[in-house]
Amino acid sequence: MEPWAQACTGLVLLALLALVSRFVVQGVLLHFVRLWRRAMPAMGWAPILLHDHVLVRLAKIVPSVVVQLGIHWVQHLPPNATKAIGNLATALTVYHVVRVVATLLGEINDAHDRHDGPKATQTHSIKSYVQLAKLVAYIVGALLIAAAIMDRSPLLLLSGLGAMSAVLMLVFKDTILSFVAGVQIASNDMMRVGDWIEMPQAGADGFVVDIALNTVKVQNWDKTITTIPTWRLMTESFKNWRGMFQSGGRRIMRSLLVDAATVHLLTPAERQNLARIRLLDGFWSEREGLLAQDGQGGVLPPQAAVAPDMVTNLAAFKAYAYAYLQAHPGISKAPGMFMLVRTLEPTATGVPLQLFCYTATTVWVEYEGIQGDVIDHLIGVLPQFGLALYQRSSDQGSRQIAQALAHGEHA
Repeated sequence: MEPWAQACTGLVLLALLALVSRFVVQGVLLHFVRLWRRAMPAMGWAPILLHDHVLVRLAKIVPSVVVQLGIHWVQHLPPNATKAIGNLATALTVYHVVRVVATLLGEINDAHDRHDGPKATQTHSIKSYVQLAKLVAYIVGALLIAAAIMDRSPLLLLSGLGAMSAVLMLVFKDTILSFVAGVQIASNDMMRVGDWIEMPQAGADGFVVDIALNTVKVQNWDKTITTIPTWRLMTESFKNWRGMFQSGGRRIMRSLLVDAATVHLLTPAERQNLARIRLLDGFWSEREGLLAQDGQGGVLPPQAAVAPDMVTNLAAFKAYAYAYLQAHPGISKAPGMFMLVRTLEPTATGVPLQLFCYTATTVWVEYEGIQGDVIDHLIGVLPQFGLALYQRSSDQGSRQIAQALAHGEHA
């Protein structure tokens, strides 16, 4: 055979050998590893290191290694061609090694997420660390591949990176900042997957669905997705509602604007009528005790320093509202769950009567139901105390009054 024919034949045989060796090694690895798994089900990290995806990637290294070792045995091949093919095979070997490392890191992340279910992902997410490790592996792999193709030492390329450090810092500025922010967020437990956060400046108000190296994804209440750069979570403020869910109660802080013109001292008839309300028994008992103490010449407490028998309908309603909250099964009475009913400074729109308490649930629908039940009930019983809510008259209401007056004069 001619020398060129021998060289071509040698290359074809080497290519066939490389291709066949890949499938032989892949089949042998998968067969024996699967037998080993069945024989030893509890092997710690071995199922991850010997996962099928990792083994398939590992088998892809074999052809380029075979070419690297066998190219020197091909007869009558020019030295330049031998070196070029060997360098290309080396570059392919490095490429597949990097892919093996990336696949292994991905399997480690998936295994970590599956270890304790969603809890592991929420509390100790390693996704950002895995992504950073992949990025480092890709950069190192790219340097080694370039060095192999150019037939130069990788140290020469690394020495040239010193002059490019400023450019690299500029290019990877957000990545570096995001990684540092991710480490701080994880170490301080500031945010987890599944947390409800609010960040108005970024248009985010919903649950965190993913924490990655460069971005954090938040699913808003309208099902849209807001992507926030990770570093912004350290340079800007955001609200995390996790504490509310952990406490088991959600705050109600609403005000009823009572018409100041309806506030007055209770008459004996009104007091007798309100005395039939059982939720006010404690209120009247306290007042009667203060009256008895005043009649005996005792020293009254500060809250009864002025005419303890002169009670306003607003004070009675405030006592009723507090007793109603105490008796409501949907309102939490746990320690630390403050309960308060107070009057705020009168305004041009009435006297604000503020309710401050916590529900016994954090479920949004149930919370709104309890809050609506409380407000509706208190608004409904206001007339029994001779009180009314302040409400501005509308144009339609003014026209109805004018029409009624005109109709009365006409009649």
